[in-house]
Amino acid sequence: MNIPINTPEGTRDRLFSECLERRQVQSALVELFRRRGCTEVITPEVEYYDLFVRSGNPIPQEAMLKIIDRSGRIMVMRPDCTAPIARVAATKLKHLPLPQRLYYQQTVFRDRLAHAGGSREIAQCGVEMIGAVGEKADLEMVAMAVDALRCCGLARFHIELGHAGFYRALAGRMKMPQEELERLRAAIEGKSFALLNDLLEPYLGQDACAALRRLPYLFGGAEVLDEAEALAGPCASLDYLRRLSAELSAAGYGDCVRFDLGLVHQLDYYTGVVFRGYAAGAGAPVLSGGRYDGLMEQFGRKAEATGFAVDVDAVGACLNLETPGLETVIHYGPGQLSRALAEVDGRPAGSCELSPCRTLDSTLSLAREKGAAEVLVLEDGMERRLTV
Repeated sequence: MNIPINTPEGTRDRLFSECLERRQVQSALVELFRRRGCTEVITPEVEYYDLFVRSGNPIPQEAMLKIIDRSGRIMVMRPDCTAPIARVAATKLKHLPLPQRLYYQQTVFRDRLAHAGGSREIAQCGVEMIGAVGEKADLEMVAMAVDALRCCGLARFHIELGHAGFYRALAGRMKMPQEELERLRAAIEGKSFALLNDLLEPYLGQDACAALRRLPYLFGGAEVLDEAEALAGPCASLDYLRRLSAELSAAGYGDCVRFDLGLVHQLDYYTGVVFRGYAAGAGAPVLSGGRYDGLMEQFGRKAEATGFAVDVDAVGACLNLETPGLETVIHYGPGQLSRALAEVDGRPAGSCELSPCRTLDSTLSLAREKGAAEVLVLEDGMERRLTV
């Protein structure tokens, strides 16, 4: 019987330095989240499919890994952490006062198109702030997003801010069928300039057309807010972003924050400020979040919410960590185990290990094979060092 020994499509083994990168990023993020008053929740890896349909989750149903249970109900491997946490907050935590700051470190599972690349399993660390609305809550989340990437050890990164209300205001001024507006939104999000021009060509006489055509280009510093206002006129969402920018700059976050008014992804889900984090060395966003004030009500508890998630492995890959090299192998005689373990435990992790060999010659061969610099010999209360 020919049994495959490779991993399923979209999954892979992670070895040595990749494990070190993941654990270091997770540890740094968890420490930050706990310091900021967040408490941990863990949700099941398998949820009912209906949960995500009910929540209006932006993950397409074809991207969910589905399972049928014995009763015939459709379940999915958790494709997203926000909806399950909203379920928990609306049920098990409904008697606790708001706001609630919850964090998680979990894996989400998303199917990919054949040959499209990417992973089916994505390690995430994130925060959900339930029951807080307004400028201060958004400031807290954006500042924490900056600090999250900073505490992971990234040297070059930035957060881009947008606002769901800006695109909605422009789209609401267009006399365009709904299906065309959806195609327009996808073209703006994907920065598909040719398609965008084709979609807007029949509507050039409408007053919001020029702003929509320019929308994918409106990213950068605070100057893009001025350009957007010149194109679209006064807008409450642009004023809101200006106030956030001023407060963030005053708090020392200005150098890490930019704007992208073309952030129009998943607008049925997001209701206010949206943001993404980018890091040097990563080909895609390493952080994504925003305000989603309509979700909790779907589970019977009306509460505003905001949050973000960090792609742990994407951040870790930017760090280029290496596992420490083995320096010393310890050869110990009878009755010397305690001394030998004390030597190992007193040195940097990974730099020293015990020899399982019976003879010193075998230990020397082992050390040579593993690239160690020396063998420490512990026998009868004496010690000596041998260069390999």
